[in-house]
Amino acid sequence: MTIRPAASETGDPLLLTPGPLTTTKRVKEAMVHDWGSRDATFIGVNKAVLETLPKIIHGQDDFVAVPMQGSGTFAVEAMLTTFVPRNGKALMLINGAYGHRAKKILDIAGRATIVHETPEDTPPNLVEIEAILAADPAITHVFVVHCETTSGIRNPVEAIAALVARHGRRLLIDAMSAFGALPLDARVTPFDAVAASSNKCIQGVPGLGFVVCRKSALAQTRGAATTLVLDLHDQAEVLGKTGQYRFTPPIHVIVAFHQALQEFLAEGGVAGRGGRYEDNARILIDGMAKLGFAPLLAPALQAPIIVTFHMPKDPAFVFQRFYDALKERGYVIYPGKLTVADSFRIGCIGALGAAEMRGALAAIEDVLAEMGVRLAAKAA
Repeated sequence: MTIRPAASETGDPLLLTPGPLTTTKRVKEAMVHDWGSRDATFIGVNKAVLETLPKIIHGQDDFVAVPMQGSGTFAVEAMLTTFVPRNGKALMLINGAYGHRAKKILDIAGRATIVHETPEDTPPNLVEIEAILAADPAITHVFVVHCETTSGIRNPVEAIAALVARHGRRLLIDAMSAFGALPLDARVTPFDAVAASSNKCIQGVPGLGFVVCRKSALAQTRGAATTLVLDLHDQAEVLGKTGQYRFTPPIHVIVAFHQALQEFLAEGGVAGRGGRYEDNARILIDGMAKLGFAPLLAPALQAPIIVTFHMPKDPAFVFQRFYDALKERGYVIYPGKLTVADSFRIGCIGALGAAEMRGALAAIEDVLAEMGVRLAAKAA
């Protein structure tokens, strides 16, 4: 069977990845103009972006969005090295590569840490976390990843936040792959800061990270940062006084992000965007099961962001050939990143819907036939 290669509105392969991801034509078109960083029009656009972000987590009264030039990791490092004081200690909840990366950030910054680690397919253990907090009064902060894209697991942020608050500690959240798709309500879930970026569930392009910070907590961080460029307190103070960045901002990225935010709101915000991703994930998981692929995670643990599948045992299945053949058909997926199992990943986010997910499944079936791979189909 010959399948016509799939493509986005601008003729590009569809990115079934956790970001960068497929964006709409309107988001791309927003970048074709030039603005000065001190231009009044750009300053107005940036102001609108920053005012919108806290509303997504219902934090508009108590929170402020602080942008940070760079990828999402820039924002995570800015959050950790600004909020964890030099004499502080962070409990790092790790069940994937991004938790390990956060630990490395604090190690380099000279901050004390303690680790609670579970396998990549296992959420943090609340009983063990509580015991650690009770036994170590030096712990000032707890760090957790909302959706750990190493596996696609959704960690129980709300339960962790309640536990941390009960022990009088402060929570920092890496919501890079969750912000805008998984609900997070600052009115009922206590935390000091949440980091995310432009190129994930809001569906902008890469180049801007941001941290939505509790104003009262941010005010206490003056002088805590370990670097000039990643100092959230200083960045927020200058933006508040002048409306301008301390250093050159990624203007085209921000203007595209503004367009992406308008599209996000028009889709119904978190409920609409997350709902479409849920549909995408359900179509993908059910369709892959019919083809014989087993997901790594149980349904209760699976976030609708990216799904990890076990690598088939059939010796005819060679991942690189599978990947390349899917790309030729217009679909770009992700290699695995697990230590617990050989795997690969397929994303459910971006400007994709049911038709694109079903198209990807048809392409996968076609590639399997071409490779001569025989898998035992399972009930969806």
